[in-house]
Amino acid sequence: MSKTFRIIALCLLGMGFFCASSHEEARAKVKVEKQLIAHGRYIVQIAGCNDCHTSGYLLSEGKVPEKLWLAGSALGWRGPWGTTYAANLRLFLEFMTEDQWIAFAGVFKARPPMPWFDVHVMEDYDLQALYYFIKYLGPGGEPAPAFVPPDREPKAPYAIFPAPPK
Repeated sequence: MSKTFRIIALCLLGMGFFCASSHEEARAKVKVEKQLIAHGRYIVQIAGCNDCHTSGYLLSEGKVPEKLWLAGSALGWRGPWGTTYAANLRLFLEFMTEDQWIAFAGVFKARPPMPWFDVHVMEDYDLQALYYFIKYLGPGGEPAPAFVPPDREPKAPYAIFPAPPK
């Protein structure tokens, strides 16, 4: 066997090992992403995210196709703070990186009824899973209506929250 042939054979073997190795890494990454998506779906369901962020979810007992989940809602939540609307999370995260989302989720504050304080105590793995699930759903829907100050009448439909007890 010539020296050149041996060098070429060794290179090809090395490339084959590299390709197999990177193929295994890619398969492992896909498996992790699938696990994150499944966990994100679970978090969305048990944490009640769909109740506000998916139009019609609460009143249909959860019978809204997944492809419509987390696209926000035109149902307003009116209280002493004004009227808020559940954001379209699919559009909100569209241009955010995973690291930006995790940083944001740890510090943001929102008007009621959004339980931002619950999001603050989520583990990074849970936040990462939410991110993967929302990205998996892809962009969709329209932006939610804008906040309406307390001194202005919002368009229907909206739910009224009483002032908290003093």
